[in-house]
Amino acid sequence: MKVLEEIKCFNQNIFSSLNIGKDIFLPICLLIFFPLLLQAQFGGRYLYKFVNLPSSARIASLGGNLITVMDDDVNLAFANPALLNPEMHQQIAFNHSFHFESISHGFAAFGHHTESIETTFFGGVKYINYGEFQQTDQFFQQLGTFKAKELAATIGAGRMVNERISLGANIKYLSSRLESYNSSAIAVDLAATYLDTASNFTFSFVAKNMGTILSTYTGEENRGEELPFEIQIGLSKKLRYLPFRFSIIYHNAQQWNLLFDDPNAEQGTIFIDDNGITGESSVFVQNLFRHFIFNGEFLIGARENFRLRFGYNNFLRQDLTVPDFGSLAGFSFGAGIKVNRFRLDFGHLVYHIAGGVTHLSVSTNLKEFK
Repeated sequence: MKVLEEIKCFNQNIFSSLNIGKDIFLPICLLIFFPLLLQAQFGGRYLYKFVNLPSSARIASLGGNLITVMDDDVNLAFANPALLNPEMHQQIAFNHSFHFESISHGFAAFGHHTESIETTFFGGVKYINYGEFQQTDQFFQQLGTFKAKELAATIGAGRMVNERISLGANIKYLSSRLESYNSSAIAVDLAATYLDTASNFTFSFVAKNMGTILSTYTGEENRGEELPFEIQIGLSKKLRYLPFRFSIIYHNAQQWNLLFDDPNAEQGTIFIDDNGITGESSVFVQNLFRHFIFNGEFLIGARENFRLRFGYNNFLRQDLTVPDFGSLAGFSFGAGIKVNRFRLDFGHLVYHIAGGVTHLSVSTNLKEFK
């Protein structure tokens, strides 16, 4: 009870300083702490996890996730369709990332606003190509090569239902081909965003990847495969006297336990009690902060044409850091600049001591060419 009281006091102080009303304070707390009742282990159960990879260089440089900024960036609609707005009309974007072992991953998106129904639509395609593999039999005799790739085709719509609340939805067709085995699924994203332009504050709620598997790799009945369903909440605040905006995102709110239970791993953590043994409160703190992504973006210039970005993903940091070796796992950085009609973005997200993933993006608005 004492821990919960401290959490309540901590959150009240933060939200009051951000000028957030009490009407959304309670739902935020419930979304964060209700999954305390859920103890299932995270990871290794889901298909089509590639849909959660960063869609653009901007997103990658901000910790791999951004659901709380409403501007003209049509790439953000894939993660949160409630961010769709008239500024994305005729906006087109192309993104590519350079993954390990020549894995090819990218995303293309286009936005269109229909004035008659005051709704903004978007279409996007995300793909990942895992490359070419050697095919062998049970005796390791080479039989040739095969390829593996996955794709997500998405259409979405979003609109303001009043001066502060926007609602949106995406529908995705997912397909996967691994050698001669094929699988397909359909998924839906539902989202809501609260926007207070007077205080430059944004709050978002997203329920992602709800759906069903249409066909399995073996052609048999589905035997437990799941889509990567996820609930995310986040807030963003742009400072009044400084060209800087920060965001805090709480991911995987549907599940509390994000710890990986490895019986071979050494028991030890920076969160220890007086006896040097991990306690219950230490495990609570570890799990809590694994859910958080922190990021910031400097908006430089009268038209914010130059931007510097950084982020920190604690989940990646804790799971991919190698003991006794220093690394920047979980950290990210990047920049963006608008040159004439084009916006160019660069982002780098560090996954491991072995390196990270570099993302490049280019976007423009077709209206500017008319």
